[in-house]
Amino acid sequence: MARARLTIDLGAIVANWRALDALSGPGVETAAVLKADAYGIGAAPVGRALRAAGVRTFFVALAEEGAALREALGPGPAIHVLGGMMDGDAPLVTAHDLVPCLNSADQVRAFLAACPGRPAALQLDSGMNRLGLEAADLDALADVLPALAPVLVMSHLACADAPGHPLNAAQRAAFGAAAARFPGARLSLAATGGVLLGPDFHLDLVRPGIGLYGGLPFAGARPAVTLELPVIQVRDVAPGEAVGYGAGWTATRPSRIATLSAGYADGLLRALGGAGVTLWAGDTPVPMVGRVSMDLITADVTDLPAVPPALAILNARQGVDALAAAAGTIGYEVLTGLGPRYERVYHGGP
Repeated sequence: MARARLTIDLGAIVANWRALDALSGPGVETAAVLKADAYGIGAAPVGRALRAAGVRTFFVALAEEGAALREALGPGPAIHVLGGMMDGDAPLVTAHDLVPCLNSADQVRAFLAACPGRPAALQLDSGMNRLGLEAADLDALADVLPALAPVLVMSHLACADAPGHPLNAAQRAAFGAAAARFPGARLSLAATGGVLLGPDFHLDLVRPGIGLYGGLPFAGARPAVTLELPVIQVRDVAPGEAVGYGAGWTATRPSRIATLSAGYADGLLRALGGAGVTLWAGDTPVPMVGRVSMDLITADVTDLPAVPPALAILNARQGVDALAAAAGTIGYEVLTGLGPRYERVYHGGP
């Protein structure tokens, strides 16, 4: 089977970062979140493009991700690890100059014992109840916090994509009260959604993720990915004949059905089958038919004058959020699920 091609527009990612940087104001640093291999599209090339554009601070989820990003970027940019410092991470933190975002009392004490004198950030829980230290934890750490001197104090908004949700203001207030224990430390609360909430949430540093890659809630983002699926067979189907597992689609007219090389093993969720998903032959829409299988999907190309070598399922007309809506999920899941079998092609970068 021919490989499907995922084309990543690094210029669009840089443009999205610049747009979010402009929204956050001149006194606020705009970092970039590259966790999960830059949301599935390649942390090394994305990181190099953003560093060339002026990004000075990056965030990843795991120390291993941070080590790989340091290899790609070289010395200089700060690389923060959102998961903090887990057992066994100290050698990676030291060797690759990583900044763990410590999120529990145990992590704080372990970090001070294993990495004395190294920079760290503190993650506080402001109401999401996921990661972060609470007031009682800070009280229990009163004897050691002066030795930590965090370079950043941060928290995370639970409902930033719903601007009117009362938890946003409540978390902002709670974070401000907790962060007052660390005068002089830089503060960070906003990811992409928080940037869009306005200056009250920007503080000293914002850390957009999904908005860089063309996803909601940043509706003004430029699309960053195109996914083209090769046509590996075309067959004629008579009226009354079914296509695919479960005979989920039946031809009502003489039809031409194209079989495409990609499926749910490549992140094209099984729920897309029967959801009215469109593929594209240039500017011409082509309906997906039948179920998504592990390696293959099928499309009705009857109305095309000629069948092209590939059809697009992600492009400027159908982005990750449109595809996600058809599957009953979110754009994050579509992006991070894009599988390793795709041929990745990058353009628009340094």
